[in-house]
Amino acid sequence: MAMLPSFFNNRRGSDILDPFSAFDIWDPLKDFPLTSSNSLIPSTRIDWKETPEAHVFKADLPGLKKEEVRVEIEDDRVLQISGERSVEKEEKNDTWHHVERSGGRFLRRFRLPANAKMDQVKASMENGVLTVTVPKEEVNKPEVKAIEISG
Repeated sequence: MAMLPSFFNNRRGSDILDPFSAFDIWDPLKDFPLTSSNSLIPSTRIDWKETPEAHVFKADLPGLKKEEVRVEIEDDRVLQISGERSVEKEEKNDTWHHVERSGGRFLRRFRLPANAKMDQVKASMENGVLTVTVPKEEVNKPEVKAIEISG
């Protein structure tokens, strides 16, 4: 049993067995090819809704300033939201009891539909929520012409 606490011992300095602390050791996105950082934040939550006028994206980014977030549109109609959340500096005398807030880079990409007005995208940030609005243009439905069948 003495071996288990040392295996599960984490940066919080506790020798109490915490079966969930083992997940701190394994980072499934550590070598993700889209970033040069060692870790991505997999928990960046983003909602996408479509209204009659626009596509609206809302991202929860608590604690980040707008200067720490990038919103980009790529030529192939891809909206990219990225940034970096710094990790709180550990002091030698600190004792961590529980850590859920993660730090590191985040990156989310969304392919926009054909009706998105790519040149009119707007972004704003208020109270830790990033809102990206992509106006829509009316797509003319192709005219359907009935063809008479002979014979």
